[in-house]
Amino acid sequence: MKKLRKNFTVLLGVLIFINFLFTFSNAIEVETDGVFRVGMEVNYAPFNWTQVTEENGAYEVVNSPGEFANGYDVEMAKRIADGLGLKLEIVKIEWDGLIPALQSGKIDAIIAGMSPTEERKKEIDFSSNYYTSDLVIVIKKGSELESAKSLKDLKGAKISGQLNTFHYDVIDQIEGVNKQEPMDTFSTLILNTKTSKIDGYVSERPGALSAVTANKDLTFIDFDEGEGFEVDPEDTSIAVGLRKNTTLTDDVNEVLDSISEDDRQEIMAEKVKLQTSENSERDTSFWEDVTYIWNNYKPLFFKGIGVTLALAAVATTIGFLIGLLVATIKSLKVSKDNKVKYVLKKIVDFILSCYIEIFRSTPMMVQAILFFYGLPYLFNIHTDATLTAFVVVSINTGAYLSEVVRGGINSIDEGQSEGCKALGMTHGQSMRYVILPQAIKNIIPSIGNELVVNIKDTAVLSVISVTELFFMARSVSGTTNKYFQTYVIVLIIYFVITFAMTRLIRLIEYKLFKQSTFNLSSVTGGEN
Repeated sequence: MKKLRKNFTVLLGVLIFINFLFTFSNAIEVETDGVFRVGMEVNYAPFNWTQVTEENGAYEVVNSPGEFANGYDVEMAKRIADGLGLKLEIVKIEWDGLIPALQSGKIDAIIAGMSPTEERKKEIDFSSNYYTSDLVIVIKKGSELESAKSLKDLKGAKISGQLNTFHYDVIDQIEGVNKQEPMDTFSTLILNTKTSKIDGYVSERPGALSAVTANKDLTFIDFDEGEGFEVDPEDTSIAVGLRKNTTLTDDVNEVLDSISEDDRQEIMAEKVKLQTSENSERDTSFWEDVTYIWNNYKPLFFKGIGVTLALAAVATTIGFLIGLLVATIKSLKVSKDNKVKYVLKKIVDFILSCYIEIFRSTPMMVQAILFFYGLPYLFNIHTDATLTAFVVVSINTGAYLSEVVRGGINSIDEGQSEGCKALGMTHGQSMRYVILPQAIKNIIPSIGNELVVNIKDTAVLSVISVTELFFMARSVSGTTNKYFQTYVIVLIIYFVITFAMTRLIRLIEYKLFKQSTFNLSSVTGGEN
């Protein structure tokens, strides 16, 4: 057991060090003087996309070193930052997290193809428009809708749009439409259209051009004049999102006024051409596409693997220590004769039970959102995404493993505890030298299972823009529009990681269970 404890301590130290490396490498400072911090998805081509080099004017993503952002939004952000005399920093954030990130001060502006709708104006301010487009519907080639020229031709069609956008609201203008549930990203919309789960989705023209260029099995409906969607000009326009009552609004508007409409259209045409030329549909097989994606984006996949493993391993380790502490405290028995200690123990047990039930009964995704966006919004307490993820997964794991450890303790015969008392051991000594070594040995499979679960569950942390494997995969798929191919790579990676971990856990079990006897020494100085 001494050797096991020594190895465990060394392993814990290494894992914590690795986690700190990733934490500091992904840290985002807040409200730094001289910096214009812009949030965007970095997977909505041609407005913004990801790449692995700084070619063609790309900017490195500050919360994902080694990943570079490019696109129309990036170019506009550069011009605004230059006009303001500030250094530009691009922060990669999921669409649903952009407004909370702005409100909580984690970014200074949203430049992500966002329309200044009335609903959004209640939450944040907007600059004047920096691009105006029109709406089309992306469909699958060969579909019955391919000949459609007006909204009337879409009666009965299964149409969807992106969550929390006006694209989804305008679907109601189609008489007799079979309106589907909204989807979180354009990547998901394209995938569902390609697999015929929906007949099509609403998109702005530049996004549609990018999607159909990269997917030869897709096209889009270009409505006849006056037969398309009726929209407010503001809905088809794009503006910079800014915090309520900020002094930046007038300054940003002044910079935008200096950029002519011809310049804006020229920038968009250049970015569409660049993105589609890099990711145009090639006459290649499925597995050739998989190879192409892996060869070109493997730095991003490796970064995602590193963050995923660091988070899962360190959080499981810390969670186990938390569970061990909680279970040990709850196993302590206090006599009613000592009223003060008895009442204190009941209070502590109640608090620990609340902790266990709250974190076991609520989704980790919700916990992450509340910690990451709620703390700065309510209490002005700022944390970076990776540190938040580390804390949330550790505490969540501790809640689950506390019950696992409790079960392990209860599995040890009561006679052993009585024997310890007979030898004069305290509760702490009996737990340390007799009960816990056997209990931990019995629950090793459950701890290993929790590690494997955490490797997969880190995917939900993409909601707060943690640069783990799934988050990186969404960036790659949104940039290349190769969804099946990208997620086949991710599937293989997850399988290899979890398969290796399960085999490692089984090896540890084998080594531990080879030793089936314990040497019990008296801690009172007497004879055995």
